[in-house]
Amino acid sequence: MNQPPKANVFLEARYRKLTRDLPQTVFFCPDCKGHPRRRRKCERCEGFGKLTRDSVQELFGWVVAKAFQTRRHKFHGAGREDVDVRMLGTGRPFVFELCGPKNFEVDLAELEAEVNRRNDGRLEIVGLHYSEKARVRVIKETHHAKEYEARVHSDGPVDPKVVEELVGSRIEITQRTPERVAHRRADLDRKRWIEFLEIENLGADEENGGELWRIRMQTQHGTYVKEVLSGEGGKTTPSLSGLFGVPCRCLELDVLGILDEEGAEEIVVQSGPPPFGSGV
Repeated sequence: MNQPPKANVFLEARYRKLTRDLPQTVFFCPDCKGHPRRRRKCERCEGFGKLTRDSVQELFGWVVAKAFQTRRHKFHGAGREDVDVRMLGTGRPFVFELCGPKNFEVDLAELEAEVNRRNDGRLEIVGLHYSEKARVRVIKETHHAKEYEARVHSDGPVDPKVVEELVGSRIEITQRTPERVAHRRADLDRKRWIEFLEIENLGADEENGGELWRIRMQTQHGTYVKEVLSGEGGKTTPSLSGLFGVPCRCLELDVLGILDEEGAEEIVVQSGPPPFGSGV
C-alpha cells in the first residue's frame, strides 16, 4: 500500500551573520560541483566538494533538521550578501523549508536558542516561527532597498566640499554586470539609485598610504555595492571613485538593514505565524 506524501514544514525568521567567511547557502566547488566521485581528484577544493566549511543554511539546518527528523531542506532568503559581508542590524528574512519531516512536536523557542548557542559569534537567528509555502514567493520576489556601512580606502585626499555635497544626496547610477558575477548574471546595463547617508574620514591609511573612510549608504535592490565604491574601471558610473576624484576600493562591507523598496523603513519580521493566505 502506498504511503501518503509527508507534508513539508515552513519556518520563518531572520539571520544575523557575524563573520566574514560564511555564505548563505552551501557553497559547492564550481569545478566538481561537490559530486562524490569527481571531488576526489578535484584540485580546486582538494576533495572537500565545497569552497567553505559551512554556511548559514548548514549551521541552521543541522540543528533544525535533526529536531524535525529529516535530512532534506531548502533555504529561501530575501536576497543574499557576499561570503565576506556581514549581515547585521535586525538580520535578513528567510523561509526554511523542511521536506518530509517525521517529527512535528518541536519547541521553536528552544530550537532558536540551541542554534544560537552552538554558533555564538558566527550566526544568530531571530524570531523563529512557523510559516507557510506562499511566504517563499513573497520573501524571494519582494524588492528591498538595503542600508550598508563600508570601510573604504582612497588612494589620495578628497576635497571636503565634495564630501559635504554628497551626504544626503540620492544619485542615479548606471551599472554594468560586474565581472565577479558575470558567470551567473546577464550582461546588462542597470539603472539604480544610491544615497549617501554618512561619509566620515577616518584619517590616513598608515599601512597602504592614502586615506580611510567610513561610508553609510542606502541602495536600490540589485545594486552591486562594492562596484559602486570602486567603479570597476568605469563599469559603474558615477561611482565613489569618480565622485571623489581618486581611486577607491572597498575593504569591508556590512549590511545594516533590509528596507522597503524606497528605503523608507525597515522590514520587520513577523513575531508570529502570518494569517493563513496572507502570502498569496
